[in-house]
This record gives sequence, structure tokens and C-alpha cells, in this order.
Amino acid sequence: MTNNSLKCYSPADILLPDMNKTNAKKWAVIACDQFTSEPEYWEKVKRTVGDAPSTLRITLPEVYLDEAQERIPSINATMKDYIRDVLVAHENAEIFVERVQSDGSVRRGILLSVDLECYDYRKGASSLIRATEATVVERIPPRVAIRRNAEVELPHVMLLIDDPERTVIEPLINDCDGEVAYDTELMLGGGRIKGRFLSEKNIAHVSEALDRLVSPEKMGERYGDVSLSPLLFAVGDGNHSLATAKALYEETKAKLGEDAAKNHPARYALVEIVNIHDEALKFEPIYRVMFGVEPKDVIEALNGYISALDGNAEPQTLTYLYGETVGCLEVKTPVRQLPVATLQEFIDGYLESHSGASVDYIHGEESVKALAAKENAIGFIFTGMGKSELFKTVIFDGALPRKTFSMGHAEDKRYYFECRKITL
Repeated sequence: MTNNSLKCYSPADILLPDMNKTNAKKWAVIACDQFTSEPEYWEKVKRTVGDAPSTLRITLPEVYLDEAQERIPSINATMKDYIRDVLVAHENAEIFVERVQSDGSVRRGILLSVDLECYDYRKGASSLIRATEATVVERIPPRVAIRRNAEVELPHVMLLIDDPERTVIEPLINDCDGEVAYDTELMLGGGRIKGRFLSEKNIAHVSEALDRLVSPEKMGERYGDVSLSPLLFAVGDGNHSLATAKALYEETKAKLGEDAAKNHPARYALVEIVNIHDEALKFEPIYRVMFGVEPKDVIEALNGYISALDGNAEPQTLTYLYGETVGCLEVKTPVRQLPVATLQEFIDGYLESHSGASVDYIHGEESVKALAAKENAIGFIFTGMGKSELFKTVIFDGALPRKTFSMGHAEDKRYYFECRKITL
């Protein structure tokens, strides 16, 4: 496996089922962290798959996370069976992915591998690959237990690139000259997916275009400072999965030593990269509702918090609702780039000093209004983050507060299709 000059990404040895022998629609299953409160969805998946080979049998839907110890041995055994009887190796490959979403729009991406040495999810990271939202470290160990004895990984990680001029992925729409890897409808409202292998010419184009994105000139052009530590990939979906891969690699490195781990397959992770400026990629704000509070006390405390801020970010507005009351608070000198970040820092501090108070993260203004009408509750609505703001915010503020934004509907999340060996 040969990395490009940045030692950050590369083609991968990709495993795919033999499409002449495998039902692709039954093979592909949605990411394990979807429909976690809806076991009935996963029962439908099970019925749809039947006895056919499927990624359902080599992943652990998180709805069953508390059954991990019982399910892991069967998952690992099935991986071995699939490596022997189902999966076919495609060496040094990248795949151009076209996903027809539930609304008919087409999202495009490139499947490749990234070097986990270049990924850091900690706040304040300056690595080429960074988390966009706060990583809950307590979520990592149970996921490491699932991955530890697995022979293959299946990606649902989506990494974003900031390419407003559409120089990396979009030229492949009319210039991808590799053969078709797969082309199928996806089960249970997932739309459709088509993958084509990139030719050597295509792979060279992708590498050169990605390198240009993080040149000092482009960093200065997009963010106003050529001295900034370059950010190439920001995690859009699957941050805890990528953090799990990183944790297992660190385990491997500690066990084998740095020299032996340099070329170990666990050092890399299979991901799909997507341009944040792709029109099919939708960002939706996630609002806040506080419960178990006296609304007027919250407003008084929030006013005090705001008046003490002395930053140089653009002014912000926070709209609050409780009972029949609606009002606005102006944040004239915020420290954080986003209204949600300003509000979340206040909420975190308030909850620490007020036992019995809690917060929930809500999609949709109407839902906020309904919940804020309840007794001892207050809701907050604010301007969502524009897609073009994400990279700048992560560069200047670090990882965003948890539940800052949502990327599309559950049915449009990545489906498992491709595999890669992570053991020697």
C-alpha cells in the first residue's frame, strides 16, 4: 500500500462479494448506529436478508449492543467464512460511489483508506483528519471489544472535504473510466447505490486534487491564514467508529511496537469522502430544550453569561420559548463561532450547578415549541450552521459541541458494502 505525499490517504485492498453469486440488495445493510431505538426495523432487515450472505451477519447493530458478548463469536466466525467463500479481493483500489438518496438526489463520494496516524479526535487537534463533534470516550471501549478479534472492517465513516470549486470528486462524474463494482437498489427505503473502480488516471487525479486543497495558498484563500495547520478531512458521520479504529490501532502498536505496526493493516481505515458542497448533502440544526428548570432563572443566568463574553466572533441571536412567551437574546461579542456552541457552553455550566435540570436535543422547530410549552421547560432556537462554516469553525474552535447538526435522514446514511482485512 503506497501513501501519497501527505501520508494521509491511499488506495486500499478492498473486498467485495462476488456479484455473480451474491444478491447485492440483501448484502448491503444500513450503518449499525441507525434505528437504535427501533428493533422492529432490524427485524425487517433480518426477514429481508433471509439465509443470504449479508453484512448483517458481520456487523453488530447497536440496537443489540447489550448482547455483544453473545453475538461477537458468531460475527467473527462468519467473517472467516465470507473471506473464504464470498469475498473477492480488489487490490490497490478506490471506488467512485453514486448514491441515490430517498428524495431522489444523488450524493457522490470516493471510497479509499486513511492513515489513522493522521487522525486525532481530541479538542484542539491540528491533524489532517479531525472530529467535527465532541467524542464521547466512554462509547469507545465496547466498540473496540467488537473490532478487536474481527478480521475485516466495514465502513460507514463519511469524511468531508471542503472543495467549493468541486475539483476532487465532481470531475469523475463524466470521467470515471473504471469498471462497475456494484449497482443495486438498497433495502427498506435506502434508495440506490452504484460503485465504479477508479482507473490509475482517476486515482492520480484524486491525489493531486486533494493535495491542492491543503496547500498554504488554498488554506489562506478559504480561511484567511496560510500558516494554519491544514485540515483535509473532517468527520461527517461515524466519528465513534473511526475513534474505535484508532484505539485498536494504538493497542496494536503498543503490543507489536511502532516499527512492526508501521505496515499493519490496522493502521488504516476504509472511509468514504464526500464534498461538503455536494447539493445532496443537507445539514439540519439540532435545537435544545431544557427540563426541570425555572425558565426565568435560566434567562437571567444566560443574560449574565452572555454579558461576560468578550470574543470577536460575529454577533449571534438566541430565541427562547417557554409557555406562551417568546423572546430573543443578542450575543454581541461571542467567543465561539456558532450560536449552538455559545448556548451549549452555558447549558453545560448550568446543569452542573442545578440538580434535576436536564437537556434534550430536538429536530424541528415545531417539536421545540411543543416541548417548551410544558411546565418547567424552556426551548432554544437559533440559526443553524451553514455547510460552508464547518471547516472554519473546526479549525478555529476545535470540535463542535455534541449534537450540533444532523446530516440527512436515517435512510440516507451509509450502507455497508465494501470490506477490508484488518489482520495479518
